[in-house]
Amino acid sequence: MPELPEVEVVRAGLQAHVAGRTVSKVEVLHPRAIRRHVLGAEDFTGRLAGVRIDAARRRGKYLWLELSGGEAVLAHLGMSGQMLVQPEGAPDEKHLRVRVRFADDGPELRFVDQRTFGGLALDELVTSDGERLPGTIAHIARDPMDPRFDAEAAARALRSRRTEVKRALLDQTLVSGVGNIYADEALWRSKLHWARPAEKLTAAQGRTLVAAATEVMDSSLQAGGTSFDALYVNVNGQSGYFARSLDAYGQEGLPCSRCGTAIRREPFMNRSSYSCPRCQPRPRSSR
Repeated sequence: MPELPEVEVVRAGLQAHVAGRTVSKVEVLHPRAIRRHVLGAEDFTGRLAGVRIDAARRRGKYLWLELSGGEAVLAHLGMSGQMLVQPEGAPDEKHLRVRVRFADDGPELRFVDQRTFGGLALDELVTSDGERLPGTIAHIARDPMDPRFDAEAAARALRSRRTEVKRALLDQTLVSGVGNIYADEALWRSKLHWARPAEKLTAAQGRTLVAAATEVMDSSLQAGGTSFDALYVNVNGQSGYFARSLDAYGQEGLPCSRCGTAIRREPFMNRSSYSCPRCQPRPRSSR
């Protein structure tokens, strides 16, 4: 699943290519692409026609296009969703799901989704903590890239949860934007095992973990995000390169770049968690 750096790369591209433009026509080519818009395709396309896109915005892993009428197009990228900017008349992608044309006859916006787990939906903008957000994500916490992000408060929130530290780090109501990849990388940098009880972290460990998550996502953002296959691309279809710099995630059996011990993979929430057995010893008891 795309995480904060990957979504931010897409957001920046959308801001550069579609912000300030007026929609002329929308085509829904697959009904699953707008299944979260319960009023259906006709309502979705009708309400977007003639509307200006004011900005492309993001909080954590959530992306939306802010519209001139006080609504937003909330985009769920899922496992394979792509927001691509293509010249009008360019061949359609095999898995093209939604096409957005603009009044200036310039490049069009395309939502492409091979696995159809993602989708688009119109949502009302509401005010939460001084920010305008789509109503369905108004409960999501600020992320480390947010200028108003409070690292101390985030560290305290993590330490307040009676659960494994990785589960707390993935809780988007505490700190948004962190997913499986960057959680493993932040825990590796902090020398913490994922099963360490969050409430047993010291204040210093909590601050270190939040700082590590911030640093690793910033580094990934500079590299264009983490791309493991052709599904993770920016609006121009280009892949990021941070996968080459990962220290823990996906490195099973490879030597830890800090101590040389082979990286271990363990099952975690129907997924996997990667850590160094020496640098990140598993706690003797979870509680």
